[in-house]
Amino acid sequence: MKYNHALFLNPYVTGNSSRDGIRGLFPPTGLEYVATSAKGLAEKITLLDLRHEKDLSDINKLLDFISKEIDIICVSIGWDRQLREICDLLNLMPLGVPLVVGGYKATEIVEELFEICPTIDVIVRGEGEETIKEILEDRAFDDISGISYRGEDDRIIHNANRPLPDVNILLPPDRTLRRTDYHMEVNGVNVISLSFDTILSARGCPYNCKFCTFSLNPLGQKRHYSARSAESVVGEIEKIDADAVLFSDDNFFTDIKRAERICDLIIARGIKKRLIAQARIDIAKHPKLLEKIVKAGFKILLIGIESPHDRILAQLNKGFDSAAVREAFAVLRKYPIYYHGYFIYGNIGETEEEMLYIPKFAKEIGVDSITYSKLRIEKFSPLKQIAEKASGYYIAEGGTLYSDKYGPAAMRRIGKKIKFSFFTPLKFLRIPIKFLKVRFFTFGEIMSFVAAAPLLLTNIIVREVRKGRLGDSLRRIFIKNA
Repeated sequence: MKYNHALFLNPYVTGNSSRDGIRGLFPPTGLEYVATSAKGLAEKITLLDLRHEKDLSDINKLLDFISKEIDIICVSIGWDRQLREICDLLNLMPLGVPLVVGGYKATEIVEELFEICPTIDVIVRGEGEETIKEILEDRAFDDISGISYRGEDDRIIHNANRPLPDVNILLPPDRTLRRTDYHMEVNGVNVISLSFDTILSARGCPYNCKFCTFSLNPLGQKRHYSARSAESVVGEIEKIDADAVLFSDDNFFTDIKRAERICDLIIARGIKKRLIAQARIDIAKHPKLLEKIVKAGFKILLIGIESPHDRILAQLNKGFDSAAVREAFAVLRKYPIYYHGYFIYGNIGETEEEMLYIPKFAKEIGVDSITYSKLRIEKFSPLKQIAEKASGYYIAEGGTLYSDKYGPAAMRRIGKKIKFSFFTPLKFLRIPIKFLKVRFFTFGEIMSFVAAAPLLLTNIIVREVRKGRLGDSLRRIFIKNA
């Protein structure tokens, strides 16, 4: 066995914002899959999630640990955020220790990463479970599909893509590799004792929304829908200790019969979890399934609505119109489930008036909360050619679409208007009431949040004062258009 101690590192750190607190709720599932597939190929495996490391989040201590203990480093880069900071960290890694990088974002920017991170030896492109095995088996790089690596004279060599594996051959994450439990923590305050976990019951998506590239990997390979058996999924849920479990599938309810079977098994085995899943509005057509998901413990559905405008829904190839959204939510509101809606603003040809209709529409259909995101154009997005041909539009670094009329400053201003139009003081009161009604949080858990609120508020104020921006923050809160 060539490697004594392999490190699998999630390099993201948690900041002080509530958004970072939400991101820190869930484990790095993709990295855990890869680390689990590596078991038995190194004497020891350590999985580090820097969002939850107290000692090793210090760079000097981390580098000292790596220098003394580790003989191969595997890092996951999945997102745009903190990319510069992560590259700075990678460039501090000790020479002579192989550095393998993978993840969605790494696959998307292979050439750029090699250029700005000279310490990287190999980039795993696409899904990495099978590839990491061959790397740890010390196969010759030219014999491993799905990787890019430095050859002679630092020339970058790209091997052929690796075929995407059937999900049923992949081992579920070994949760004993974790060094932490996952809770809601904001500004260093553990606000609710509820613990969280994720499960991946399928990969890929059968739909073809034009803005979405999650069913494509960054190589342009279509990840066709591939689902695990209902029995294997429920068997994994039974072994999870966490209170709340998120299904990471693009759409858990793609196969209605399979979703019903999973619900039936959860109910029959008496599993008591608070379940969260992503869905499409099509689920409203299946009242039998809706009854079962309530009984099985599904408390929150995350639904991609994207726009209240038929023209934009057609542009995005969503497969439904605004009337269908209204009809679906007329049904969905009858069930005790918390509904979170996703919207996109800044679409091609969208006016400010149309963007600002998003919060009004969201209130009209009855979603409990929303996420509103600027349109992003990824490398293999079907919208890319349309955006490039649209007069007055340009794709900024990071993929966000802007126009001559609606540049970054204008989009920030519109985003604030959307936020304050939807998230009013009354809405902030209704959200915990709805969580109680659907029994996602118990009354005791809500009260623990209330008890933590003074400390949380103090930490936020101290942070804002230290950064000299308390006045600006208060204006943003109390003045809608600030």
